[in-house]
Amino acid sequence: MTQLLRVQNFTVSSDGFGAGEGQSLDQPFGHADPGELLAWAFATDHPPVGRSGRGSRGLDDYFTRDYARDIGAEIMGRNKFGPQRGPWQDHEWQGWWGDEPPFHTPVFVMTHHERPSFTLSDTTFHFVGGDPAAVLARAKEAARGRDVRLGGGATTIRQFLDAGLVDTLHVAVAPTELGSGTRLWESPDELLDRYHCDVVPSPSGVTHHLFWRR
Repeated sequence: MTQLLRVQNFTVSSDGFGAGEGQSLDQPFGHADPGELLAWAFATDHPPVGRSGRGSRGLDDYFTRDYARDIGAEIMGRNKFGPQRGPWQDHEWQGWWGDEPPFHTPVFVMTHHERPSFTLSDTTFHFVGGDPAAVLARAKEAARGRDVRLGGGATTIRQFLDAGLVDTLHVAVAPTELGSGTRLWESPDELLDRYHCDVVPSPSGVTHHLFWRR
């Protein structure tokens, strides 16, 4: 069966930003408030992190509980892993997720500065260079026939979109403006020459955009 590269539950502001400016160790989303930007996901019965079984079970939960289905590996940009830039200065710090990262698969972190792999619980982080196609090939091999999730951030997703490698894309547009930061798009219409799209509004206030290849 064909392995897919999937973007799932990626959230942007109403003006198209996936994160704000000024990312730091204490502010992974820069000036953006993740509690506001991702409120729709944290309110579900299957939130991205934390305990399940305490939230809504409607449309938004349909997307969050699908997060791990048939995923065998993840690709992310370096800025999703951490705020460090340039050569790695601190190998002791191992990301924002603690001892139990939510990925449960091999994770390929794209970077110009490679470092040794390490494992936390059932997640192994690999730090890899190369173009999107080469990184995707490695991730598909590690996924062993299952799909690969492209986790972000926005710049990394755009690189894979521009390379024609993304098969399906789910973006939740939150009802908040950021004004600046890391932008996924000016408008979702930018993708309509390459993708079909369904737009589904949610009672939570977000609007789900579902794209699949033409």
